[in-house]
Amino acid sequence: MNPAFFKILGGGLCFFGALVSIVFWIPGIVNRRKLKEILGPKYPMIFFIYGANGPFLLLLGLLLVYLAWTMN
Repeated sequence: MNPAFFKILGGGLCFFGALVSIVFWIPGIVNRRKLKEILGPKYPMIFFIYGANGPFLLLLGLLLVYLAWTMN
């Protein structure tokens, strides 16, 4: 495959991973008290969802960009 595809895909994943991380950790954007009230005992699952969509996407994007640079 074309390395440019991996660079674009990796950049997009990095962007969305960073965006999810920023939105999750800025107080006021995500009301954690309300989430805890709504989810009850399932509240810890929110950290799994955050981990899968924030830092994981960021790391996957960085890996793709790195692999694209080494393909040249």
